[in-house]
Amino acid sequence: MQLDGKVALITGGGSGIGEAAAKALARAGAAVAVVDFRVGPAEAVVAAIRDEGGRAVAFAADVRAEEQVRAAVLGTVEQFGGLNIVFANAGINGMQTPIEEMTLDEWHDTIETNLTGTFLTVKHSIPHLRSTGGGSIVITASVNGNTTFSLPGYACYSSSKAAQVAFAKMAAGELARWGIRVNAILPGSVKTNLGERTYRRNLEKVTYDLRMPQPFPPLTGRPITPDEIAELVLFLASDASSQITGAEILIDAGLSLLRA
Repeated sequence: MQLDGKVALITGGGSGIGEAAAKALARAGAAVAVVDFRVGPAEAVVAAIRDEGGRAVAFAADVRAEEQVRAAVLGTVEQFGGLNIVFANAGINGMQTPIEEMTLDEWHDTIETNLTGTFLTVKHSIPHLRSTGGGSIVITASVNGNTTFSLPGYACYSSSKAAQVAFAKMAAGELARWGIRVNAILPGSVKTNLGERTYRRNLEKVTYDLRMPQPFPPLTGRPITPDEIAELVLFLASDASSQITGAEILIDAGLSLLRA
C-alpha cells in the first residue's frame, strides 16, 4: 500500500481521524495537504509529518465555504503538482436534541458541515483527479444513520451521514468513467476529539434504557483508535483497493451487530 508520487488532500486533518490519516498517508509516500478550519492544529500535523521526513502543507478552510474549499484544493495542486487522493473527513456531531426542539440554525450547521462540506470537497477535486488520470475519494460517514438508529437526539447527524453514503454511491457511478473511485467508511465508536463540537439538550425525553452486553463493542470492548481507521483509509487510497468503488465499509468492531 505505497503512495510514492501521490498527492492527498484531507479535510478535518488537524485532529482525530484526519490527523491519523494524514500521517499514515505521508508515511506511505504521499505528499499531504492538511485542511482544517483551525490553522494551528493543521500546522502542527504538518510539522509532525515533516519531522518524519514527509511532505505536507497546511490550509485553513471551513468546508461550508465554497471559496475556501476551492482555494485549498487549488493550493494543493499548485504546491504539489496534482491531486490523486481526497479524504473528505471533516464533520461535526452538532446539536443532539429532540427533533421538535432543534432549531433550523442547528440543523443547517450540521448538514452544511457534514454533507455540503463533502459535496464541495469532492466537487472542486474532480477536475484535478480527472487530469491526473483518476484517483481515490474516501468519505467519512458513520454507522449512525446507516446501520444504527438508536442514539437519542441524533436525527440530524444521522441524516447527514446517511446522505453522505448515498452521495458516495452516486459519485462512484458518475466518476468511474474517469477512473475515480469513491468509497465511504462507517466508523463506530472512535476515540477522537469530536465531542468538542457536540452539544446536548433535553435528551432524557428521547432516551431509551438500552443495555449492551459486555464487552461492547464485542470484538474489542473499546473504542476504535484513529490510527486503526487510518489503516482503512490508506487501503482505500492505494492501488490495493483498485477494484473497490461505491462501497460502504463498516469499521466498528462489531458494534452495529448488537445495536438496533
